[in-house]
Amino acid sequence: MTRATDTIAVRADEEMDWPTLADHLCRHIDGLDGPMVVEQFPGGHANLTYLVRFGTRELVVRRPPLGPIPKGGHDMGREYRVLSKLHRVYDRAPEAYHFCDDEGVIGAAFLVTERRTGVVVRTDWPEAFKSVPDVERRTSFALIDGLADLHVVDAEAIGLGRLGRPQGFVARQVSGWYQRWHAAKDKEIPAMDRLHARLEAGLPDNPTVSILHNDYKMDNCQFRADDPDRIHSVFDWDMATLGDPLVDLGTLLGYWTDPGEAMERGKMPAPIAGAYPRRAELIDRYLGRTGFSAANIGWYEAFALWKTAVVVQQIFIRFKRGQTQDTRFADYDKRVPELAAEAERILG
Repeated sequence: MTRATDTIAVRADEEMDWPTLADHLCRHIDGLDGPMVVEQFPGGHANLTYLVRFGTRELVVRRPPLGPIPKGGHDMGREYRVLSKLHRVYDRAPEAYHFCDDEGVIGAAFLVTERRTGVVVRTDWPEAFKSVPDVERRTSFALIDGLADLHVVDAEAIGLGRLGRPQGFVARQVSGWYQRWHAAKDKEIPAMDRLHARLEAGLPDNPTVSILHNDYKMDNCQFRADDPDRIHSVFDWDMATLGDPLVDLGTLLGYWTDPGEAMERGKMPAPIAGAYPRRAELIDRYLGRTGFSAANIGWYEAFALWKTAVVVQQIFIRFKRGQTQDTRFADYDKRVPELAAEAERILG
């Protein structure tokens, strides 16, 4: 069978017990028959995501990364709970079919979702978008629209009113990510400690509560090949919760490089038809679509950069400890002080 265009052969150190998985899936998901074929989605930096085929039926299997898992991180049960309900009202969310917490199947809890096809914008423009007029602005505004539409979903109405604890959410985020920093660091970086102190001292008090994706960015989204103006799918929901929606907006801004800026915050394709919108334009579009206020947005942006520095260190330390052989992560530690410096610049 021909391999899918968005997958690779399974990496040698990320093979699982495929016969046991096939048996489990056939017993728990209707309509599966015949031998199972497995490929791997290569784009992620943490969770392991596989395409499994039974004849013409395709499913997506996701599990946490290899090695120790931070408390509360890579929660496949949470992702299943969110997607099994959210897809009914937010069509950018794939439907979840099954969750398994028996680690004896493939070594960790995992979930199974529908397979959606389309194009993902990573470091290069997909071929389908290379001739699209104004593609930078159109895809960017589609991205911010998708976030705004998520944040106005009524969580209580779809059975997700107990997804998280909104009261004190931002404070817990700051303290929790600082604990993760201490668990993952291999050297002292004073800027990370200074930032923690400043973020904690300036905690915002935003009463608005929304469903948060918690890692919303361009390469966690997928477009239809013929439509750059609307997000088709949003992936990686394992950190979804209820809380301050500006944390999600800040995360996106933390990945966004304004035209002409020297420091590249996130990897985006080089412009081919024009310039990307600036962060201020994304904020304005978000506010116009949600009706929210974005007071103190600089705090959220700085928090996002600091949190990303912690995530980058977590990825690097797994490589340093030999828990993954993925050589993409060999020099990730160099990004940590750069991100911290940018966060300090924003706070002034």
